[in-house]
Amino acid sequence: MMTAYLEQDIKFLAGVGPKRAELLEKELNIRTFRDLLYDFPYKHIDRTKFYAIKDIPRVDAYIQFRGRIVGMKKESGGNGSYRERLLVWVTDHTGTMELVFFKGLKYLSQNLKTGGDYVIFGKPSDYRGAINFVHPEMESADRREESISAVLQAHYSTTERLRNSYITSRVIGKLMVTLWQNMNGEVSETLPEYIVSRHKLLSLHEALFNIHFPQSAVLLQKAQQRLKFEELFHIQLRMLYLREERHSVIRGFNFQSVGAYFHRFYSEFLPFELTEAQKRVIREIRIDMGCGRQMNRLLQGDVGSGKTMVALMVTLIALDNGYQACIMAPTEILANQHFNTISQMLRDMGLNIALLTSATRKKGRQTIHAGLTDGGIHILIGTHALIEDVVQFANLGLVVIDEQHRFGVAQRARLWKKNDHAPHVLVMTATPIPRTLAMTVYGDLDVSVIDQLPPGRKPVKTLHYYDNRRGEVFAFMRRQIEAGRQIYVVYPLIGESEKMDYRNLEEGFEQIRKHFTEKDGFSVIMVHGKMSAADKDLAMRLFKEGKAQIMVATTVIEVGVDVPNASVMVIESAERFGLSQLHQLRGRVGRGADQSFCILMSSYKLGDNSRKRLETMTRTTDGFEIAEEDLKLRGPGDIDGTQQSGVPFVLHIASLATDGQLLMMARHTASDILSADPALTQPENALLAHELQQQLKTEINWSRIS
Repeated sequence: MMTAYLEQDIKFLAGVGPKRAELLEKELNIRTFRDLLYDFPYKHIDRTKFYAIKDIPRVDAYIQFRGRIVGMKKESGGNGSYRERLLVWVTDHTGTMELVFFKGLKYLSQNLKTGGDYVIFGKPSDYRGAINFVHPEMESADRREESISAVLQAHYSTTERLRNSYITSRVIGKLMVTLWQNMNGEVSETLPEYIVSRHKLLSLHEALFNIHFPQSAVLLQKAQQRLKFEELFHIQLRMLYLREERHSVIRGFNFQSVGAYFHRFYSEFLPFELTEAQKRVIREIRIDMGCGRQMNRLLQGDVGSGKTMVALMVTLIALDNGYQACIMAPTEILANQHFNTISQMLRDMGLNIALLTSATRKKGRQTIHAGLTDGGIHILIGTHALIEDVVQFANLGLVVIDEQHRFGVAQRARLWKKNDHAPHVLVMTATPIPRTLAMTVYGDLDVSVIDQLPPGRKPVKTLHYYDNRRGEVFAFMRRQIEAGRQIYVVYPLIGESEKMDYRNLEEGFEQIRKHFTEKDGFSVIMVHGKMSAADKDLAMRLFKEGKAQIMVATTVIEVGVDVPNASVMVIESAERFGLSQLHQLRGRVGRGADQSFCILMSSYKLGDNSRKRLETMTRTTDGFEIAEEDLKLRGPGDIDGTQQSGVPFVLHIASLATDGQLLMMARHTASDILSADPALTQPENALLAHELQQQLKTEINWSRIS
């Protein structure tokens, strides 16, 4: 356990004080000495090489040199490009260099001394044929000798607000020197010796020292490996421990029967043959619900793989055992889609199915509330309205959460209050989850994957066109409509934005109506999130019934719209969408027997990441490959969906995009330890037990709420 020194408020560290402490907490979440110690550098720059002034190259890279100040001069801006600047001239035995400053002039004038020797670090600039340096770092050569030596200089993340208050990366580095020099003795180890030696890791003390003050490139790499491993290991240990605790402690409803509802639907009303993947997943869920412990299962399946049918059939198992079920969706469109689909499929089964959304009127709500509490309603489908406290069930046995990443875990937690006894939970996602992400965020859940599309489905052909080929795209759309097909056109915005230069929905809607006119027999409709529920439903109905050929929409149609006759998805300003969203939108077509197309429209001005995203979309339809690429390009983001509840998932140094092998090593190590010592009671695991209990004290156990 680390010394109590590290638990002190950061304001008590020399050089901080109350004002800086307030800024550090607000901007970087640094509250204590420990938080500062674990504020790791985002990069390191080699500071071992010094240039003579005459040898300084014209390069776009940081370099350093030594020089003595021989003159300083303040100048007022004559052309309005700056108000005032400070010119500083430094010299060594080979020549003279000009340094230019536009900010902090009062501080610099008071602290830079003519005749003083300095180490100067920055990027050379080419100004009117000569080299100068604009705002380089300057450090007294004498002070540099007194600080902790490091072969590679650490650079720390800051914010504009911090920089405006003169808290730069260099200032944070100085605070780190002060912190380290004042620490009493060694940093206490947090991993058992047998783990450190098994994986040939640096001690925690060596790792923390070399992450901030690397003594060599090799030691920096070893420090990073130790700290990344520890971070990932403790996550895996916590996940696996909680999973075993849930299995052993939380009892679940025991659904022993697969009865009349299930068998009748399967034999009489099943609209198509289940795929082998769907059958396998239903068996896995069936075993979970019948073993006497609470199910907490994640169901992954690419768009169009048949997750809804799986959810419906396991819902019937709950009904066969005398329990109610609910299905929660993130949008009214998707909730209505599920309600209409499931009601149609079960119309001759004698079941009472209800829909509850924010659009449900007061009288309808009262009827639903009564039907839930007296058991008259068998299946409730809805949106966030389901988690309202007033919604209570007689005996809720199964909760299905669709597109689960769109709900915060705190929202999902409220479903647990519907029962004294925890219902079985099935969370579903059509967003394929990379393996590293699944092991980290959902490592405590059991996972099922539908890795097979229904037979006869043709892969969607994806094409990328620049804006200047819009005429060709319109001609293609016209041919598709003449062949009896329907088309989606998706825009990223509803109205104009002063900051964004890309096309918006209203402008595009008018342009499309000019090319596809009513007098020529075309009907174009618009759908977006700011429309009333009634207007959206009407537009959707017109499109589903084939009375409109083109739907112009925002990403409100990303999930929940199922029109098999729609064969073309045109995505405007496609470079502005993430890979996961592009893949979801593409999944709206390709649901019928005909060949479908996804057309990505973009400007010529594409950044490297945008180009890679569009290239990935045209290359593959494999959702898991796309998810892996998305993780590399975008990072994990708010991977646990907890931002709404104020419990973000934070990785300080490890990366789920690049540290997959280290994650596997951490998971295997944690699994081996818990297999041999499930309660961590062995003396050699005392450190792990302490660390785990500390985490469980301060963190909500989200694993119990899916």
